[in-house]
Amino acid sequence: MALCGEKWKKVVNLFRGINAVNLDVKGRISMPKKYRQDTLDAADGKMVVTIDTDAPCLLLYTLSEWERIESKLQQLPSFNPAARRIQRLLIGHAMEVDMDTQGRLLLPGLLRDHAKLDKNVILVGQGNKFEIWSQEQWDAQRDGWLKQGVSSVDNRSELPGMLDDLSV
Repeated sequence: MALCGEKWKKVVNLFRGINAVNLDVKGRISMPKKYRQDTLDAADGKMVVTIDTDAPCLLLYTLSEWERIESKLQQLPSFNPAARRIQRLLIGHAMEVDMDTQGRLLLPGLLRDHAKLDKNVILVGQGNKFEIWSQEQWDAQRDGWLKQGVSSVDNRSELPGMLDDLSV
């Protein structure tokens, strides 16, 4: 499903904020109400979930956003070992999930295991996607990032130059 214009802009900036949700015994999470209708409108409730390559969490995209990313991933050179690793991890673990009429998404067992998801789950909005974390993993990662600090001397070389002029 291709999106354009205002509808596309709405989807790209759809997911913001942090939300605590529960994982039920069947492995389902409920999309927070404030995102449900926009997700249904933009993607007919069709989503894609895959693993994150750098953190113990999952990434949740609308199907249309994932198709855009997947297309770019498939264009990477197949003889480059790093590109193949990223393709294998992201595309290989990508699974379509449908939001049901109650706004629930069934997260596949292998992906739940990868992210160590249990009853308490955190959805972290990243604009075009949600990160899905176990509460325990999120708390540990967040606390580590806060201790490390974004503007410490050790980290300045890691920040993209485009952030030099950003003031928050």
